[in-house]
Amino acid sequence: MMAVTSSCKEGNNIAMDNGKYVRYTPEQVEALERLYYECPKPSSMRRQQLIREYPILSNIEPKQIKVWFQNRRCREKQRKEASRLQAVNRKLTAMNKLLMEENDRLQKQVSQLVCEKSYFRQQSQQQAGLATTDTSCDSVVTSGHQHHLTPQHPPRDASPAGLLSIADETLTEFLSKATGTAVEWVQMPGMKPGPDSIGIVAISHGCTGVAARACGLVGLDPTRVAEILKDRPSWFRDCRAVDVINVLSTGNGGTIELLYMQLYAPTTLAPARDFWLLRYTSVLEDGSLVVCERSLNNTQNGPNMPPAANFVRAEMLPSGYLIRPCEGGGSIIHVVDHMDLEPWSVPEVLRPLYESSTLLAQKTTMAALRHLRQISQEISQPNVTGWGRRPAALRALSQKLSKGFNEAVNGFTDEGWSMLESDGADDITLLVNSSPGKMMGINLSYSNGFPSVGTAVLCAKASMLLQNVPPAILLRFLREHRSEWADSGIDAYSAAAIKAGPCSLPMSRGGSFGGQVILPLAHTIEHEEFMEVIKLENMGHYRDDMIMPGDIFLLQLCSGVDENAVGSCAELIFAPIDASFSDDALIIPSGFRIIPLDSGTDASSPSRTLDLASTLEVGTAGNQTTGDRSGRCGNSKSVMTIAFQFVYEIHLQENIAAMARQYVRSIIASVQRVALALSPSNFGSHAGFQSPPGSPEAQTLARWICQSYRCFLRMELLKHEGTESILKSLWHHTDAILCCSMKAPPVFMFGNQAGLDMLETTLVALQNVSLEKIFDENGRKALFAEFPQVMQQGFMCLQGGICLSSMGRAVSYERAVAWKVVNDEENAHYICFMFINWSFV
Repeated sequence: MMAVTSSCKEGNNIAMDNGKYVRYTPEQVEALERLYYECPKPSSMRRQQLIREYPILSNIEPKQIKVWFQNRRCREKQRKEASRLQAVNRKLTAMNKLLMEENDRLQKQVSQLVCEKSYFRQQSQQQAGLATTDTSCDSVVTSGHQHHLTPQHPPRDASPAGLLSIADETLTEFLSKATGTAVEWVQMPGMKPGPDSIGIVAISHGCTGVAARACGLVGLDPTRVAEILKDRPSWFRDCRAVDVINVLSTGNGGTIELLYMQLYAPTTLAPARDFWLLRYTSVLEDGSLVVCERSLNNTQNGPNMPPAANFVRAEMLPSGYLIRPCEGGGSIIHVVDHMDLEPWSVPEVLRPLYESSTLLAQKTTMAALRHLRQISQEISQPNVTGWGRRPAALRALSQKLSKGFNEAVNGFTDEGWSMLESDGADDITLLVNSSPGKMMGINLSYSNGFPSVGTAVLCAKASMLLQNVPPAILLRFLREHRSEWADSGIDAYSAAAIKAGPCSLPMSRGGSFGGQVILPLAHTIEHEEFMEVIKLENMGHYRDDMIMPGDIFLLQLCSGVDENAVGSCAELIFAPIDASFSDDALIIPSGFRIIPLDSGTDASSPSRTLDLASTLEVGTAGNQTTGDRSGRCGNSKSVMTIAFQFVYEIHLQENIAAMARQYVRSIIASVQRVALALSPSNFGSHAGFQSPPGSPEAQTLARWICQSYRCFLRMELLKHEGTESILKSLWHHTDAILCCSMKAPPVFMFGNQAGLDMLETTLVALQNVSLEKIFDENGRKALFAEFPQVMQQGFMCLQGGICLSSMGRAVSYERAVAWKVVNDEENAHYICFMFINWSFV
């Protein structure tokens, strides 16, 4: 045997069979290094070809080159593992520091509660003694009312000296919330600290307004972190604009800014919010950077911001960011958000949206940390992702989609939106926008000299209340089964409207809807949001008078599909795009937003889905009883907002308005039908009823896969195999397991979570990935050369190599196993592959 392990330490020495080392020249090492980056695992034929192509390697035997590449891969693996362990160690060290600080804060809070308990016990004893001698209840009533009275504070001085006083007070109050006990914090349900978690997240209990706090670690320096967080519209999707009205410098090197901020309304049933703020940036004695904010609603002797039409003035209590440099690089961040969103101004059914600290944490506090982690990853791994786009460009597209949808939902008059008269029913609101600013973006999107087909944009929007339907499951259905609610004629019209050419009114034609293909594009670190391209096939024959391609493409943004995320908002936003998919493409988004209204519900909803297309959907918590369902979502409520936009020619406004009303009403009817089918009441109310984690077909296939593995390889695939947990165990298996058909060409029919992650696809889109696409030329040759072995002996083992994900990324795997999947009658149905120890190159 060749001494491979010992030679991993020396790059220029290779140990051979006789124990002697072969020393390479620097030129040979440089040539081999270049070849390694081109192909880290060359085949035997490739190694011989390298010797012929590179004269400098002519005196080296193929066996020596093979050993060099083995050692080079060994060193690379050791380097990556050492780097990973160092990063994990830094995270654990920083997390340990955060936990120790949190423990100190909790001990202080316990001491404070003990003192308060002792004080209240003494007070109650004294009052009990007084009650025996004083029969008057006036004092008791008076004290009770005084507790709820809001004192009328005089207006505060907003002169420069007064603003500095307010800034210092804001800093003190913010720090007491970030690291002290000014607010009683409770851990947010479902959030557990760890090296891979977003951080420590807590929500307020029993304080004025809503408040959330998060502590985390990011790999960015404090100055960069402060710069990013100050640019709130870049990461807070609900933020419409932040205008800096005035800037003052303080004597201690700090900065005071007066800001006017506007937030979008999340639904059509509530007005938007705005804030008049003071922001104070300073550096503490220990070198920490602080950015804190508060409202300036009650001031005099200084600048003021009068109320704006269509906005409700909300209040921000002392909030902000404490950013401390971390040893070894990066920053430790404390984020505090504390607001009074004036819930009295919205209908009572919507007030939980403005009284939920959990929702504030999800949409604001955690969004800040997620955005910082995303940028940190993009800086450390500046790779080109799907469709040749860099992460920053894809992030800009997702923000463009979200902002366009928010503008449609809110319909601000200063953006040029005006309301059309109702047709007698108040269920659908129609707005039109033909302002030059809106249409300029449409006209600029065409560079071929043709005029734009539209001169205005019409938006049809509505909101509806849903009951007993988990938002994540409903949104997943809308995403995966577009044909259940969308109209092919409307999709064809919307796609034609963003092109230069004739465009007629859409007319429904039964059966004209083509197939839907989901093409993954990008996702965030925690997969809470992802972007994809939807291809609607075979649409070219829809109308003869439309200039249309054979396929229609939609850019789609999806978030909130995880049922285990507490209080999260679920969104499905999409817009037709041209096949060229340029960065400055016209984006006219439409879509759905579903927000849970149960602020007090901290438990996650179960995983169930009404799957009409794929019978292999697997959940993470589907084996819970209906009794759990009734407790978790039996009385749950959520509000769905629907907004669809159409580009049109102004003389067709009346016809387009009638079409839009009819279309949105048909979508509402479809959603109500689906919601009724997804309601827990349709699954019975017996406490003993148990829902399987997937369909019967999926459970049967999982059983066949495990039985066939045991039969042909004489070992168990799963460590703990039970009749009710085979599918769940297979789904969570650490290695990538993919099952493909035996028909030509072989396409994948099923994959576990690791397999889907490796291919960067979804269960629905998996069937569009063929076996040939994931292997390179050498891999395909090796596979087809040994494929008959599977049919003869039932399995084969493949050496490690490189395969490709659906997004074109290289994936290395240590080894792979393929085996024949037979049914109970021993008839072969599928070929199953297991890729062991895979990772992205």
